[in-house]
Amino acid sequence: MMKHFIAVDFGATSGRVMLASLGGQGFALETLHRFPTPLLEKDGRYHWDLEQMCDSVVEGLRVAGERGVSVTSIGIDTWGVDFARFDADGALVDQPRSYRDPYTAGVPDRFFAEMPREALFRRTGIQIMDFNSVFQFYAQKGQYPATEYVLFLPDAIGYLLTGEKVTEKTILSTASLTRAGTARLDPEVCALAGVAPEMFGRIVEPGYRLGVLKPEMAGRTGLGPVPVITVAGHDTASAIVAVPAADPHFAYLSSGTWSLMGIETKGAIVDEDSSRLNFTNEGGVEGTTRFLKNITGMWLLEQCRRVWKEEGKDYSYETLVEMARAEAAFQGRIDPDDPRFAHPGDMVAEITAALGQYVTDAQMVSCIYHSLAGRYRDVLAMLQGFAPFRIDQLHIIGGGSANALLNQWTADAIGLPVVAGPVEATAIGNVMVQAKAAGLLSDRWDIRRLIAKTFPVETFMPRK
Repeated sequence: MMKHFIAVDFGATSGRVMLASLGGQGFALETLHRFPTPLLEKDGRYHWDLEQMCDSVVEGLRVAGERGVSVTSIGIDTWGVDFARFDADGALVDQPRSYRDPYTAGVPDRFFAEMPREALFRRTGIQIMDFNSVFQFYAQKGQYPATEYVLFLPDAIGYLLTGEKVTEKTILSTASLTRAGTARLDPEVCALAGVAPEMFGRIVEPGYRLGVLKPEMAGRTGLGPVPVITVAGHDTASAIVAVPAADPHFAYLSSGTWSLMGIETKGAIVDEDSSRLNFTNEGGVEGTTRFLKNITGMWLLEQCRRVWKEEGKDYSYETLVEMARAEAAFQGRIDPDDPRFAHPGDMVAEITAALGQYVTDAQMVSCIYHSLAGRYRDVLAMLQGFAPFRIDQLHIIGGGSANALLNQWTADAIGLPVVAGPVEATAIGNVMVQAKAAGLLSDRWDIRRLIAKTFPVETFMPRK
């Protein structure tokens, strides 16, 4: 029999509600509803509109209800670090602040005056970024005295749907509030950040049955009291579930606007080198740790494309690939992670200035692709120094895995096979955790075997 699952996948730009059908006839994935993620500006501050986010989910669920689909369960994933506050009556205290709001600029330095950077990393194992939850809490200290509960975004949406409050482990792990490699909140870090551990309530694993759609939501969607499962709530954690690897000897690259490259380990790697190189240790499924590094990804090209479009040159992604191929021999390179590329007004001008020479649009695209491949090589070399196993191949998942040219240049740069796909890794991983909770799959390797059989991938061998 076919089982039907719904994956709610929120990105910081857009979200979608997807219907997955899994059974003897294979695996099918369909988008029911796609919508922009609503970002509000309020008194110069940027917030997420949580109620609108929930309404968008309900609209997608309603489409499934109108079709008469018998849904086994629903799972929700989002980006990390952002959270919502609720009072003792369960009402939203304020709309969640967005990590895109620069209100945490300079906050880490104030925090480090009370707890040194090295001490925070040693305790939590999380990379230092201005918008980490710990710094958001520190910046908001004392501002919301009515706060009774704190829920990260996938758990907050789950609460609005079911009325049940929990904190899922993988999304909590992005906060820099827990002891490295565990789901145990660090009392000293929490106290300094101005948040009480009891505000987070029960901490649960991926695959936990949160509850069922409360009567109001069941009525609005027409689905009835469908269970909601806490999948790997952090979108990257869900994506890594979908890596179609046959054994542990792999590194992964979740490729999109940003790239996340890492390995799956049994425990946290917290030492002087991982601190200096700003790696992070985040929670994964089945007690694993995601040891990874953030890399600037297609953000560079997306921002160039925006500038070119304003100039009347609306290049398709297929055209951009052909432009880069035509200028494959161009030697100009940049460091994609240079801070100068983080928030430029004109990315084309910024990259041109970094190169110190005039370049054509095609040479610009070639430069970006080659520079990304080179950065992937450098980070993979770092990972090989940390990994307690031999890395035999790189799995590229997510939207960037569809770029065959960059995949090949990456294989050439790292000297290892690159296995590309699936593109919809986050939604697939979301569904697979639900399927495991429903008893259809036994563990993450069972999941990966099914994905490898079901979804086409392409392998790129190094040519030198």
